[in-house]
Amino acid sequence: MDKLEALLRPKEGQSNPVSDKMNPSDLVKLIEILDPSNKPGRITIITRMGAENMRVKLPHLIRAVRNAGLIVTWITDPMHGNTIKAPCGLKTRPFDSILEYGMIPEVPICSFALCFYFAEVRAFFDVHDQEGSHPGGIHLKMTGQNVTECIGGSRTVTFDDLSDRYHTHCDPRLNASQSLELAFIIAERLRKRRMRSGLNNSLPLPLLAF
Repeated sequence: MDKLEALLRPKEGQSNPVSDKMNPSDLVKLIEILDPSNKPGRITIITRMGAENMRVKLPHLIRAVRNAGLIVTWITDPMHGNTIKAPCGLKTRPFDSILEYGMIPEVPICSFALCFYFAEVRAFFDVHDQEGSHPGGIHLKMTGQNVTECIGGSRTVTFDDLSDRYHTHCDPRLNASQSLELAFIIAERLRKRRMRSGLNNSLPLPLLAF
């Protein structure tokens, strides 16, 4: 049994059957198997690879899919690959890893921590700008509560703050302030992207999935 068979056999009949690491050629084969009619909206590819890998690997995936004439929706999950263990032993996520320092010069970048998320989202948009493809969405874990689970943000959450309101039963979530901060920064990036393209409101906005 090859890798694709191993992926597909236990997942038959499911609407979202596959999650795995794969190279461009395997990705193309998998899409063709899952959606032989190449139906728009059928296939969503969620990338979870960190900012550095995003810049190196995502262009090859986009080109392979485009060259095969396949229709997919590209989404990034900047939280999955940016989980660290705090000195206190709690699992957390540095907010700054999502977007990257300097993404929007006029928006003050928060603390070290928030920039992990910044890095991956910025890389996602940069690669799609470079490849002429459409960034279709961003998947985030967030809550409207004032939790202290992800470090960083303009209302800085530090390692020492984590135990104050660490309520998650699974993965760390952005709190209300961090979520709004990220949303405004992404909105500004989208506004500038539209202005550069001269398309104003003709491009659909990427989705924010919670």
